[in-house]
Amino acid sequence: MSFVQFSGVGLAFGARTVLSGVSINLGAGTKAALTGANGSGKTTLLRVLAGALEPDSGERSVQKGTRISWLPQSGAAFGGEPGTVREAADRAFAFGYTLVREQEEIAAGLAGGKGPGALLERYQEISDTLADCGWDRRGDRAEMVLTGLGFHPGDIDRPAAEFSPGWQMRLALAKILLENPDILLLDEPTNYLDLEARTWLEQFLLNFGGGFLLVSHDRYFLDVTVKEVYELFNGECRRYKGNYTEYERVRKVELETLTARYRAQQEEIHKLEDFIRRFGAKATKAAQSQERQKMLDRMERIEIPESLKSIHFSFPPAPHSGRIVLTVTGAGKTYDGQRYIFRDIDLVVEQRERLVVTGVNGAGKTTLLRILAGVDTAFQGNLTWGAGVRGAYFSQDSAEAIEDGRTLLDLFEEEAPTELVPKVRDMLGAFLFRGDDVFKATNVLSGGEKSRAALLRMLLRPCNLLILDEPTNHLDLYSKDVLLDALKGFAGAVIFVSHDRAFIEALATRVLELSPPAMNAGAGAAGRARIFPGDYRYYLDRLSAEAAESPETRAETHVPRLNRPAAVMTPPKNECRRLKRSEARILAEITGEEAAKSALEGALCLPENYRNGAKSRELQGKIAASGERLAALLSDWEAVSAQLAR
Repeated sequence: MSFVQFSGVGLAFGARTVLSGVSINLGAGTKAALTGANGSGKTTLLRVLAGALEPDSGERSVQKGTRISWLPQSGAAFGGEPGTVREAADRAFAFGYTLVREQEEIAAGLAGGKGPGALLERYQEISDTLADCGWDRRGDRAEMVLTGLGFHPGDIDRPAAEFSPGWQMRLALAKILLENPDILLLDEPTNYLDLEARTWLEQFLLNFGGGFLLVSHDRYFLDVTVKEVYELFNGECRRYKGNYTEYERVRKVELETLTARYRAQQEEIHKLEDFIRRFGAKATKAAQSQERQKMLDRMERIEIPESLKSIHFSFPPAPHSGRIVLTVTGAGKTYDGQRYIFRDIDLVVEQRERLVVTGVNGAGKTTLLRILAGVDTAFQGNLTWGAGVRGAYFSQDSAEAIEDGRTLLDLFEEEAPTELVPKVRDMLGAFLFRGDDVFKATNVLSGGEKSRAALLRMLLRPCNLLILDEPTNHLDLYSKDVLLDALKGFAGAVIFVSHDRAFIEALATRVLELSPPAMNAGAGAAGRARIFPGDYRYYLDRLSAEAAESPETRAETHVPRLNRPAAVMTPPKNECRRLKRSEARILAEITGEEAAKSALEGALCLPENYRNGAKSRELQGKIAASGERLAALLSDWEAVSAQLAR
């Protein structure tokens, strides 16, 4: 049985102790999460476990032959892949290629009449290893993993360097999974994954025969995949049995006791400090003051996790508005006048409603939110805001507005409503700006930091309609909870898109599902929009019921592509000719769309464009729209190719 054991691991950076006496065991069948406050050392511990960082102390024991694969969180580790996506994925099988070369050398030695005994045993051992890891099926495995993580068949033979950082991360994750190691170490594997890819990864990890330790800020993902939780707190590591919800339940009881002790100690510290401050200068009390100072110096201070320092904030009072917040009639969106992303959407949004927009990539979720927010005005149909409605829109592009050079603390103290000014530092802490981070200038923030700051900035402005596109990106579990509590108490309406299932389940009161145009649809085709008058669990139950009633729908819509059963009958010749014509048409459209997207990206790189905020945002919107069209076209091409292959 393969295993990795660490005992008494210690590590310090200067005067700061990051890990202290950490012990952890990972073996086949381990399904564990690593949790802790932001900055507690989770990524550092994973680096130590992976052998990428040498600890100051402790013992590391790895069984001979155990293979460990590590997915780092940093985007700097991704990208720069030479060759196509397929070729990049194939490099995950380097272990197998090494064995094959060794086997070939053994075969050459045996042919030369060299001692056959040990060589024959090694030759057979290599054969067994290659058979166990599915060496002969590596191409199929690569396509299965890549497709499961969202790559279309047409993407697999494209140059890997063409893909965005988010897709580079997916490729890096695919390579780690394809290595089929004994131990997987995954640092934020769900970053940049949509719901469909996360669901696929959940199933992969559930069926994985080795062991894994992962860090994630997706509560639902953790609950589904793990059976134990390791918590890092004040440099020490403790193990809890059960999934993440069970860990939170047990830890809550422990932390209530810890909090009570912390408060009692703080009261005692306050009394001692008050005595020293009042009587320290008096000769008659000097000895007593010195004794109390010694008591303070000897006291072992109790610390509590950041997540226990309860931070709750409420939105500024929502301006008064009518019951109907937003009315949409006959909304449709097309870029070429023939193919519609969606069409004939009718929607009424009322006060205090929390509407989630869901659907696969390319279904038009972001496009619809841009229309509802008034950012995209080139659409068909009518959009009417109710009387007195004041809206606020958050997207990843919102981060561009956080660049004025003020410090975060100055920015928020100047812009926050008067009643919230005393809570500004707490709110910044809730959004992961802690300690000296609040003094950072806004023009030196990273992309993720700007996104968090833009979200908080928007939440502090009075409004009664929030339109949020992926608000939980770049937030940890604690920050998500703070945001969720605030949104639940918000007096206005919320329309949002999210890939965090736990967040959706906790917030949504109604579901709008967008589906891309049907397969093989010609001119005039449109995606489908359906309203489900219930929360997200009701929506999932409805989908399950529909799938049970219609096996064909289940196979087409809800079963992962690679698991679809093959058709029993081959399409007739006239159908094959029609499918081939459709395939040729779609490939021509893909070629044209890719050229158009490349031209837009080239234009964005020109100084006169990227230095112009308005022009830059316009081009980015067009690039995003082109990407959605490409995703829909590739989905169609995949479907036609699958039918032709029957």
